[in-house]
Amino acid sequence: MLAALTFALQVVMGPLPNIEPVSLLVILFAVTFGWKSLYVIYTFVAMEILYYGLSTWCIYYLYVWTVLALVAILLRKVKEPVLWAVISGAYGLLFGVLCAIADVFMGGVGFAVSKWVSGVWFDILHCVGNFVIALVLFKPLHSLLSRLYQRMRR
Repeated sequence: MLAALTFALQVVMGPLPNIEPVSLLVILFAVTFGWKSLYVIYTFVAMEILYYGLSTWCIYYLYVWTVLALVAILLRKVKEPVLWAVISGAYGLLFGVLCAIADVFMGGVGFAVSKWVSGVWFDILHCVGNFVIALVLFKPLHSLLSRLYQRMRR
């Protein structure tokens, strides 16, 4: 259900350039569920592949969301929304760099750098969008998700 919710929100917000709730949701799932969040992440990626088809972005999505989840798992004790907003914003800014790692293997360093540079404005939008969304929604969504998870575990 969480993967379907994440996918639906991503599709609805798709017309906005790199402004998406997925980063915040990955953080919330990792903070709340720990390593179990990978089930949600990879189900979300599978849904995207089924909807959008196969392309090079599939390779990126198999590891970039895991990187964000790993950071969130390592910092899961942090409760400050401002820190999560900074992490989410930094992730948005670094998204293109993370994708460039696979691009090096697909087309070489020149290809990776040129592709990253051409998309840096989208990374800046991603950074700002992620920061604002996390700053506003981290605390209430974390509270809600934590309560629901505690009820489910009873």
